[in-house]
Amino acid sequence: MTENPLKQKLQGYHLILGSGSPRRKRFFEDLGLEFEVRPKSVDEIYPTHLQGQEISEYLAQLKAEPFKQELRPQDLVVTSDTVVWYQGQSLAKAETPEEAFQMLRTLSGDWHEVITSVCFTTHSFQKVASAITMVKFKEFSDAEINFYIEQCQPFDKAGAYGIQEWIGMIGISEIKGSYTNVVGLPTHLVYETLMSL
Repeated sequence: MTENPLKQKLQGYHLILGSGSPRRKRFFEDLGLEFEVRPKSVDEIYPTHLQGQEISEYLAQLKAEPFKQELRPQDLVVTSDTVVWYQGQSLAKAETPEEAFQMLRTLSGDWHEVITSVCFTTHSFQKVASAITMVKFKEFSDAEINFYIEQCQPFDKAGAYGIQEWIGMIGISEIKGSYTNVVGLPTHLVYETLMSL
């Protein structure tokens, strides 16, 4: 039986997913990886002059910081951050239904960028890779937005939406780039980077 090439490549590494996201965990499982989930909380605060991809790269690296003191030679920790970028502004996670409504009303009927940066850290090196996907929403009615927020409670997601949820099914008219990137992890990029270690 042919072995998973990525699993073969990572023999000798102890892979750590530094995220509590169930979506990222599922992607790691779907890639056939053996890994430990070890989330650590950080204050996701970044310098205000950063733009777009600079924000997600900064935060992905920031999330790796708490691991640095405890990494053993065989450890490889993967951390990531997703930013929804619209007209020069980062739309972070909504904390209330009102904030979520405002974000989705803002994105309605237009294109936005979803940027995910993934940081790979060992005790001797660090590498960051990023993917950008363009997403276009249809024009939403207030009823559609309210229904989605009530049904799915999208308060743990950048831009207050999950592409894999109801709003993505009814609302995304076009997408340019990686679908899994919008869910929260550009799996093609993770695969390529891990294979190139």
